[in-house]
Amino acid sequence: MPRVLIVGSANVDFTVALARLPKPGETVSEGTLLIARGGKGANQAVAARRLGADVRIIGCVGADASGREVRDALAAEGIGVDALTTADGPATGTALIMVDREGRNQIAVAPGANRALSVADVERGEREFAWADVVVCSLEVPLAAVRRALELARSARVTTIVNPAPFPDGGIDFLALADLVTPNEGEAARLSGLEVAGLDGARQAAAAIRAKGAGTAVLTLGGAGALADGPGGVVQVPAFSVTVVDTTGAGDAFNGALAVALGEARPLREALGFANATAALACTRRGAQPAMPLRAEVERRLRG
Repeated sequence: MPRVLIVGSANVDFTVALARLPKPGETVSEGTLLIARGGKGANQAVAARRLGADVRIIGCVGADASGREVRDALAAEGIGVDALTTADGPATGTALIMVDREGRNQIAVAPGANRALSVADVERGEREFAWADVVVCSLEVPLAAVRRALELARSARVTTIVNPAPFPDGGIDFLALADLVTPNEGEAARLSGLEVAGLDGARQAAAAIRAKGAGTAVLTLGGAGALADGPGGVVQVPAFSVTVVDTTGAGDAFNGALAVALGEARPLREALGFANATAALACTRRGAQPAMPLRAEVERRLRG
């Protein structure tokens, strides 16, 4: 069983499914409300756990009812929450999400307690890094905490994945600590300084990201699948065709699955196919964590 450590956010999600997304200043009614748990870190943890990994999470929630619900829900999934700290002041992170009938979304996040995760909190979880096979970090928590997590992972000789989302205005300066960095097209453009247009543009951006220090650049390209540029060359894996209901959490499903596959020592091409299948299935259901598929579902999808 691969051991996956997640360093990232945990939120409560309020999702409204609408016929279409509103324009600025417009109200669109007749929506359906779904209240669930989210946050990139927690989503990735749930994805990895449902795929069969032993999972632990380092993050921060508020000392409120939502924080208790988030902690209890993660524990009920079988995820280790000993390093999930509680902040007395800020509320648990909250996301407001709108999804249209094509599965496109708009998301606003009040990070709350996620921003209270400190370097000291990460260091108190140092034993978790020695335990892990793979560490996954995303950027809804302070960048200083992410950097320290990557340093501890590197010291423990653990594989590191950096999901550079949401991409910070000031950029990031720790790509050299990432064995794999997993941007989407927009994040890849900002990381590389290049326009990502088609597979040729993706290849150029991936090469530029590697030149900035990343071990392997893995670009998620939506309907075009995923493209990776690493020490073994360029690998491109097509997407799976599904009826999209909600794309919320698809990137988190991809990253959680990629961590599991790498923890199982799968070759990169196979790992990307496994991650693509997981993300595709997550798009067929509403919500983030509620949509994360089980291992058996992903294996059936891979078999066609």
